[in-house]
Amino acid sequence: MNSLIIVTIAFVSFFWAYRFYAKKLETLWQIDPKRPTPAYTKSDHVDYIPARNWLVLFGHHFSSIAGAGPIIGPVIAVMLWGWLPALLWVIIGSVFIGGVHDFGSLIISVREGGNSIADIAGAVISKRAKVIFSLFVWFTLILVISVFAYLCADTFVKEPKICLPSLGLIPVALLVGYFLYALRVNNVIATIFGLVSLLGLILAGMSIPINLSIVLWLIILLAYCYIASIVPVNILLQPRDYLSSFLLFFGIGVGYLGLVISRPTITMPYYIKWTAGDNYLWPMLFVTVACGAVSGFHSLIASGTTSRQIANEGHAKRISYGGMLTEGVLAVLVIIAIAIIFKPGDNFTSELKNAGPIGIFSRGFGLITKDVLGDYGPFIAVTILNAFILTTLDTATRISRYLTEELFGIKNRYLSTLIIVSLSLALALSGQWNRIWPAFGASNQLVAALALFVLGSWLIAKNKPAKIVLGPAFFMLVTAVGALVFQAMQYAKQKDILLFVISIILLSLAGFMSFDTITKILERKKHG
Repeated sequence: MNSLIIVTIAFVSFFWAYRFYAKKLETLWQIDPKRPTPAYTKSDHVDYIPARNWLVLFGHHFSSIAGAGPIIGPVIAVMLWGWLPALLWVIIGSVFIGGVHDFGSLIISVREGGNSIADIAGAVISKRAKVIFSLFVWFTLILVISVFAYLCADTFVKEPKICLPSLGLIPVALLVGYFLYALRVNNVIATIFGLVSLLGLILAGMSIPINLSIVLWLIILLAYCYIASIVPVNILLQPRDYLSSFLLFFGIGVGYLGLVISRPTITMPYYIKWTAGDNYLWPMLFVTVACGAVSGFHSLIASGTTSRQIANEGHAKRISYGGMLTEGVLAVLVIIAIAIIFKPGDNFTSELKNAGPIGIFSRGFGLITKDVLGDYGPFIAVTILNAFILTTLDTATRISRYLTEELFGIKNRYLSTLIIVSLSLALALSGQWNRIWPAFGASNQLVAALALFVLGSWLIAKNKPAKIVLGPAFFMLVTAVGALVFQAMQYAKQKDILLFVISIILLSLAGFMSFDTITKILERKKHG
């Protein structure tokens, strides 16, 4: 099959979704561009700051939600089950679940004064639901920070040429933020300065590799996360993520340009088998693809930083629903990049184990961009992936600070951030994240299910129809719980007590919150 046929189907689907389905969401939530947002009504010059331009905020939001998920997840899914199941889930999931989840999370946070999804759960469901949701997310974020920090440090060690552009972007972002908010420089001029500087850093990095140990890189990265979390959001976090987004858009654009020029043929089987080792297509594919279709982490970004910076409700569809569809576009590119480098008869499981998701993606991206980037495709692929990881790191640390302050009553942002980075560093250095991480793959999708239930509870409390979110909520709940049960059975069989206990705890927390949520929904329906 010609790869351009897949591209056409995906783009037509995403265009329809943005043009018509997202409009349905705007009508449901009664978007009003004239309604003041928390960025103005609660402005504090640290977290609540209106973005000067919606594109700047889109760049921050997209860079933060993307992470490594829409690349690594689809690679693994394609190698285990085939490209067609992964492609269908990316398109259907992005349009009807992920986009709804992201849009709703942003809007209800804006309507509730920039409060997090966990806070809103306490208001519309129960206090217990808030505590459970907060603890669930808090532990997950610490793990995310430690794992992504380790992956980033490991990438720096293996590819020292990307260190300079990755870290050099920090002072450049500080300058761009100063230009935009202090000197009020024209947005286009500030952006051009930032992008030219980024290009210079990439070129310089190829000649000036930086070689440090993985431990030292971990310390440096988490020190950066600490600083990025406590300074005003428009000083570093927002401009750095904004500039990083251009690198990400460049990668996506070059990838699709390469597809148009080379028009490669899909040689990999569209379907491999239902059972890949010990993993069944359902539910495991749906929690493996993750960010490429739907991710609970997105609700934390939407209600944790984006809702406190959005200057106009009318921008919500572009930033949240549009951001999710853009992530779907990236996931489709990844799927095609993998599907053109393998053929029937290849040992896909062995290839995945030996080369790893990052290595396979670099190879595929290099192949489709050969006519555009020459031999630099694999290097650009790793640079893009690392940019995704870094933007997720700094935003996740900031959100963890909010949750620490809310959960434990620590109002000092310096202390709360220190707790987060210290725990993350300890976990990364211990190596235990390697064992714990598999149990949290499904938990990310469980967060998405619970966030969708919060959206449904909020809509019902406002006497609005909630089927558009409750349908996806039940599907994601059953899928995520199914994955956790499946994993718990595997851990019990392997006599891995730690992971078995963690899985049971996660299932118990999900059970308590689901019970409270469904009880509250039925109660409101009865009296509504």
